[in-house]
Amino acid sequence: MRSTNQDSYCVDDPHGRFFIVADGMGGHAGGEEASRIATQAIRDYLEKRWSTDLEPDLLLKEALSQANQSILQIQKVSPERGDMGTTVVVVLFPDNQQPWCAHVGDSRLYRLRGEQLQQITEDHTWVTQAVRAGVLTTEQARMHPWRHVLAQCLGREDLNRMDIQPLHLQNGDSLVLCSDGLTEEVTDESIAHHLEWSNTCDETAMALVEEAKINGGQDNITVVVVAVDEIAYPFDEPTVSDPDITEASKEA
Repeated sequence: MRSTNQDSYCVDDPHGRFFIVADGMGGHAGGEEASRIATQAIRDYLEKRWSTDLEPDLLLKEALSQANQSILQIQKVSPERGDMGTTVVVVLFPDNQQPWCAHVGDSRLYRLRGEQLQQITEDHTWVTQAVRAGVLTTEQARMHPWRHVLAQCLGREDLNRMDIQPLHLQNGDSLVLCSDGLTEEVTDESIAHHLEWSNTCDETAMALVEEAKINGGQDNITVVVVAVDEIAYPFDEPTVSDPDITEASKEA
């Protein structure tokens, strides 16, 4: 339905080291510029620092912080862009280490394992906070007129929350990074169905975009699908039978 695209994405082709989706805001030009700046800043930082000794969580934190500063710099020299900002979700596959993800805002990461779809990220929105506080039910939040009000995004001096966490993956898992243009129009059940029955990542992504368009397409729709089938060894959840591992996980 929109004449401009305020989403941006990055696929680290052919290496598959990282994947990024960003959804901009702040007017047509502002939103488009904010998501592009963030995606490029994160990509540049990861590429330049890839061979350093930074731990993956610190690498992601620094990359997102750099993206935030890049947007703030544009705001300072262009006051008309003062309200520009963007959400972002990033998946990182460090060499021979556990995968990690980071996000700010309401762009999401899902994992499909077998027939079970799990939302890995938690939206940084007013309605999500209201659900956690017991003020709204999940169903009320889905239809609430304030569901798009962000509690956090890149492009803010007071950015104080970046959710960064290890990813527990097995060969055969699938990941979906997406903007809310998908999740506003397509149910989790339908996302799982497409992941299960489509043959390739490209086919799955296009099928999800098309369904979102058919269902209304009120917002820009960006989908990145990652097939996890070449991990040297699985990085799965620790088993509860090992108290040392369980306690370490809690402390982390």
